[in-house]
Amino acid sequence: MQLIMPIEYISSLQNQKIKRVVLLQQKSSERRKEGLFVVEGRREILHCCEAGYELDSAFCCLPLTENGDAPEDFQSFIDSLSCPVYMVSSPVYDKIAYRGGTEGILTVVKMKTKSLEDLRLSDNPLLMVVESVEKPGNLGAILRSADASATDAVIVCDPLTDLFNPNLIRSSIGAVFSVPCVTCTSEECISYLKKNGIQILTAQLQDSSFYYDVDMCKPTAFIMGTEATGLTDKWRNAADAHIRIPMLGRLDSLNVSVSAAILLYEAVRQRQGSGK
Repeated sequence: MQLIMPIEYISSLQNQKIKRVVLLQQKSSERRKEGLFVVEGRREILHCCEAGYELDSAFCCLPLTENGDAPEDFQSFIDSLSCPVYMVSSPVYDKIAYRGGTEGILTVVKMKTKSLEDLRLSDNPLLMVVESVEKPGNLGAILRSADASATDAVIVCDPLTDLFNPNLIRSSIGAVFSVPCVTCTSEECISYLKKNGIQILTAQLQDSSFYYDVDMCKPTAFIMGTEATGLTDKWRNAADAHIRIPMLGRLDSLNVSVSAAILLYEAVRQRQGSGK
């Protein structure tokens, strides 16, 4: 099987297409302006395509066999891409790739955004809401837990990082595409949850009950704040209950993504035990 003929072979770091990819990787303002973002690695690209995103272009630096052919599985994957394909040299790929070990392939993808009203909730929804979480790696890890626990959606309120940050995509290993995820203001989210009869459980130390003593078998949204400042008063005042995770050592908090996983799986445990 011969290597697919690319539109262009790029070996110059000064190529305008390469400069464009670098800007998309580095700057959220560029991503918003262009309406594009970058996805690296076959697994993540596959999740992205399965979620209905449209590819703009692909950049490949694939290893060849001794006969000068592309490995068959890589060749099949490239053939499946419905976009222009550019082959690049190793130095060029190292320049545009955000991380190593991405199998020599990345794609530029067209953005699509969702609103709260686009969410399709189950009969007994479970939601994870994060307020002003600033670290994309934390949000990516939360999305992985949301996918694993079959959470209906992740809602990012008053975001300090964009959903197409390359570190978020990497840390979520594609869960940013498999889990419905929307951004909005805290006020919009509170209104949405109350309108849909979803109880609001805020994770906080003050005036709170242990998380395992609260009923999570009914429609539930967990609200998580930043590790530095916690939740704002607007969420504390809107809550149906305040919950906390026992801290038995000297520290008073867990990483927000770890706390999110604990709470989501407590909801799974309670619901499986009750048959809901």
